[in-house]
Amino acid sequence: MLQGNLKKMSTEVRDGQVYYHLDLGDDRVFVNDLLGKKVSLHIDGTIHCVNCGKVTKKSFSQGFCFNCFRKLAACDTCIMSPEKCHFHLGTCREPEWAEQYCMQSHYVYLANSSALKVGITRGDQLPTRWIDQGATQARALFRVQNRRMSGLVETLFKTQVADKTNWRNMLKGSSVEMDLEQEQERLIDRVYEGLDSLQHEFGLQSITDLSDENETHEFAYPVLEYPTKITSLNAEKKPIIEGTLMGIKGQYWMLDTGVINIRKYTGYQATLNF
Repeated sequence: MLQGNLKKMSTEVRDGQVYYHLDLGDDRVFVNDLLGKKVSLHIDGTIHCVNCGKVTKKSFSQGFCFNCFRKLAACDTCIMSPEKCHFHLGTCREPEWAEQYCMQSHYVYLANSSALKVGITRGDQLPTRWIDQGATQARALFRVQNRRMSGLVETLFKTQVADKTNWRNMLKGSSVEMDLEQEQERLIDRVYEGLDSLQHEFGLQSITDLSDENETHEFAYPVLEYPTKITSLNAEKKPIIEGTLMGIKGQYWMLDTGVINIRKYTGYQATLNF
């Protein structure tokens, strides 16, 4: 039995295979070893803010209490919409935090999870970001100078390709292998004028094209069997989640009784039996 506050699973990749660990309290479990086994996860509804540690009745932005949600830069609207970053206007909630996390190089990438999508992430979050989205293939397109620039570039590509993962299709394992290098060339050709305009405004160094130095990464997830029908398990309504673990993909557990997004319950007190 393991007990503690839930966090998103940590991951590592070896030869394209994804491996998952879950930390609960002072203990860690290698989740891949639980495949094919009966597991029981009791989420009792007690939530500790992942920032201040105080008990909160409701989780905001995946694990924060309302006060932290309201004051932290990590919970500002520009985190979800980086093109709305207002650091340059001098109105950032936490300038020092932004210097460390936002005013650093970011990547704009293509990924194949449920289908082709565009996304952005900080430079030190690859390949973690791809794995958290359940991507089977991914390829970095550009390295840009900060988070705001990544949002501006992503906005150009969003006119041509989705920026969201269809999590239900992702969990069905229905993505078809793609030639991401070919997709990259096709999409860049369509947004070239917009990219040129951004470089003209912010400088040539603001966007670095990675076409000639990058590769497509492929990932295989620990899955015994993909579900044909997706049934979402809600720990708020049914706090004891039980079933045989059939697979892990993204931050989801696929049980024979349904699927649960572990990351959704960040900060919740939980007990795991297996």
